[in-house]
Amino acid sequence: MAEKIVIFATHGGEDPEKASLPFVVGNAALAMDVQVTIVLQSMGVMLAKKECYDHIFAAGFDSLKKLVDSFLEFGGQIYVCIPCIEARKITPDLLVEKAQLVKAGKVVSEVLEAKAVLNY
Repeated sequence: MAEKIVIFATHGGEDPEKASLPFVVGNAALAMDVQVTIVLQSMGVMLAKKECYDHIFAAGFDSLKKLVDSFLEFGGQIYVCIPCIEARKITPDLLVEKAQLVKAGKVVSEVLEAKAVLNY
């Protein structure tokens, strides 16, 4: 079994640097053949909205769109907190195609299987 990490992302466009860092680290881990799951919670769920990440840029990093698209292309998983999108009136049809909706039990399972957990 490949090594696995879980990265929590809790920031959206209000903090472009913290929104970008999970995907910078996630892409680096994928390049090292590490299995990566990014869990979007709180305002982080905004990063899974179609076209939302098109307008988020942090100094020194590729655009968030490029980071997310690369992350998904190379096999990264994005989990989106169901209660968090419901609280923000975001419907599943507004999310990027490969985003997976999850509740706490699935997140706990992922964390228990991971070698490391990071939080941004």
